[in-house]
Amino acid sequence: MDRCESPIVILISANAEWQTALGFFDHPVIANSPFGGYFKQAIANQQVIFVKSGWGKISAAASTQYAIQAFSPRLIANLGTCGGIAGKIATGEVVLAEETLVYDIYERMGDAEEALRHYSCKLDLSFLRDPLPQPVRMGKLISADQDIDPAMVPLLIEKYGAVACDWESGAIAWTASRNNVPCLILRAVSDLVSSTNGEIYADPGAFHIRAGKVMTQLLENLPGWIGCSVVE
Repeated sequence: MDRCESPIVILISANAEWQTALGFFDHPVIANSPFGGYFKQAIANQQVIFVKSGWGKISAAASTQYAIQAFSPRLIANLGTCGGIAGKIATGEVVLAEETLVYDIYERMGDAEEALRHYSCKLDLSFLRDPLPQPVRMGKLISADQDIDPAMVPLLIEKYGAVACDWESGAIAWTASRNNVPCLILRAVSDLVSSTNGEIYADPGAFHIRAGKVMTQLLENLPGWIGCSVVE
């Protein structure tokens, strides 16, 4: 397949985010995949395939590799939510990842920093053309298979310069880079975590409401992101 005719794949991780996408596109026809299904949608005169990638690093890495091999995309994009560090970012802000890092790797028989560097990734965003379709905070997203631990907030700020964290972006970016596929990661802040508490940790229903709101905004701006993504 000619590169310019290849589809764009949109990976969506959490169930709340996926359900928002299904509702946004009026419940499209779902085809089977190992990770929970996919559907095709024409957006901005482009073929776009939405893939439910699942939560956490294992599903994120596996579903990214699956999507690359199954669909030969010219661009992998990940739309979703993230937790923000209170005082560093605001609820509703969108992070455009320039760099990703997986912070829950603990090497005790070698160089711990080398292990962290191995799974860090700098994203080449030279395929994006101005103007971008919505305001974004360009910077680093850090990932772990856990929600932000309030007790770790000072360390995450001091050691990694963290402003926002999620579960999957590090694995998605790393897998895409190993396959030489351009990668676009957009994560909207659904909630804030301080060194004392997570504002919605005791109210999971609030996450679903907030996730639906910020995901809808990302999906509304998706035609613009596709339009400004020039991948040869």
